[in-house]
Amino acid sequence: MYDVMSPKAEEFISHEEILETLKYAFENKSNEKLITEIIEKAKQKKGLTHREASVLLECDIEEKNKEIFALAEQIKKDIYGNRIVMFAPLYLSNYCVNGCVYCPYHHQNKHIPRKKLTQEEIKKEVIALQDMGHKRLALESGEDPVNNPIEYILECIDTIYSIKHKNGAIRRVNVNIAATTVENYKKLKDAGIGTYILFQETYNKETYEELHPTGPKHNYAYHTEAMDRAMDGGIDDVGLGVLFGLNLYRYDFAGILMHAEHLEAYKGVGPHTISVPRLRRADDIDPDKFDNGIDDETFEKIVACLRIAVPYTGMIISTRESVACREKALRAGISQVSGGSKTSVGGYAEPEPEDAKSEQFDVSDTRTLDEVVNWLIKLGYIPSFCTACYREGRTGDRFMSLAKTGQIGNCCQPNALMTLMEYLEDYASEDTKKAGIELIKKEINNIPSDKVKQIVIDNLEKIAKGSRDFRL
Repeated sequence: MYDVMSPKAEEFISHEEILETLKYAFENKSNEKLITEIIEKAKQKKGLTHREASVLLECDIEEKNKEIFALAEQIKKDIYGNRIVMFAPLYLSNYCVNGCVYCPYHHQNKHIPRKKLTQEEIKKEVIALQDMGHKRLALESGEDPVNNPIEYILECIDTIYSIKHKNGAIRRVNVNIAATTVENYKKLKDAGIGTYILFQETYNKETYEELHPTGPKHNYAYHTEAMDRAMDGGIDDVGLGVLFGLNLYRYDFAGILMHAEHLEAYKGVGPHTISVPRLRRADDIDPDKFDNGIDDETFEKIVACLRIAVPYTGMIISTRESVACREKALRAGISQVSGGSKTSVGGYAEPEPEDAKSEQFDVSDTRTLDEVVNWLIKLGYIPSFCTACYREGRTGDRFMSLAKTGQIGNCCQPNALMTLMEYLEDYASEDTKKAGIELIKKEINNIPSDKVKQIVIDNLEKIAKGSRDFRL
C-alpha cells in the first residue's frame, strides 16, 4: 500500500506504485498533450510528482525534450542563479563490516590497504585542503562500530572545525556515514554538521538486499528510514542519492522522488541536496559486470528531470564524471561540484604510494581546484565557497521557504561573490584571479538592491586589504 505519510519504508517507497508509474510513463511517452501540460505545470517552479516527472523522463518527442532541457536550465537560473557551490570529500576510514558488492571497501576485500586517519593526520589533510581554498567538506567513512564508532566521527568533526591555517578555515562539515540511531544523529547535530548525506544506492528492495548481502546495511528498512531518524534527531538538512548503474534507472528515479515527497509531506522539509553518482571502476570492482549502466545522454536527462521535479534542492555532481559530462550537467541543473578531490583515505597532504592505494572509486575529473574554478568562471558561473546559510541558521524549512520563492539569491549571490574574492586573493593562479575579478565586476551589477550592492563593494575592498569572512 503506497502511503507518502507512512513511516515505513515499504509504504512510502511502494514497489507496486513504482511499477505502475513506470507503466504509466511508458504508455504516455508520446502523449504530446499530457507532456505539454506537465511542462506547463513545471514552469510554476513548484515541482512535479514522481509520476509526472517519470513521464518527462520517458518522453521520446524530440521537440519536447528540448523544452525539458531548456526549462531545467531556466529553473536552475531562477532559483540558484549562476552560482556553483564548491566542496571536497574527506575520507576518514575505509574499515567496513558490510559486504556491498559494488564497493571496494567491502569486508571480503583482503588486499586493499585498510586505513584510518589519526587526528594528527586529519590536521594535515585539512590544512592541505585549506591551502587549496576549500571551505566545505563532505566526510566519508566505512561502517565499522569498532574502528569507526560515532565517537571517532565526532572527534574528527571537532578537529576539523578547530584548524585555522593562514586565512583558511573549514566552515561547513557535511557528513556521509552509515544509517544510525536518533541518539547518534543528535550527537552529529550538536557537533555542528551541515547536511547529513546518505545514498540509498537503489530503492528496489530485492535488488538492494542482493547488493548488500551481509552486514548492517543489508537491512533495507533501517537504511531507507534513516532520514526520518536524522530529522527526529534535529538535523535540518539531509541529502539523498542513488548510485546509477546498480538498478534500472527509471525505477530509482521514481524512488528518489517518492523519498523526497515523503520527507516533505511527513517531515515538512524535502531533501537539501540530491546526488547523482554513477557506478565507477574501483580496486576490485568492474562496472561492466553490472548491466544497468547509463550513457551520458540518459544521465543528462535524469539531471534535468530531477531539477524540474525538485526545483528547490541542491544538486551535486562529483569528480566521478568527466569534464565534458560535468559541463553538460551544469546546464541541466547541477548546483554543487567537487574539485581537486581524493577518494582515498589520505592523499591530500601527501600522495598515496602506488602499492598502497585506497581509493573508493576512480576519479574521472582529475583537475586541481584552481583549474575547476577557472573553468567555471570562463563558463560564466560564479564558483561559490559560501557557507552563510548554515552559519546564519537558514537551514531546513527556513532555507526551503527562501529557495522555493527564489529569494535565496538575495543572500547567495552577494555571499558567493565575497567568498570567491577570498579565494582569488588567497589561493588562485594569476589567470584565475584575473578572470575572477572581471566576473565579480560584472556580477556586482546584477545585485538588485543598491544597499546590498554597496555593502558587497565595501566588503570586497576590505577582502583585498586582508579582512575575511563577510556574509549576509
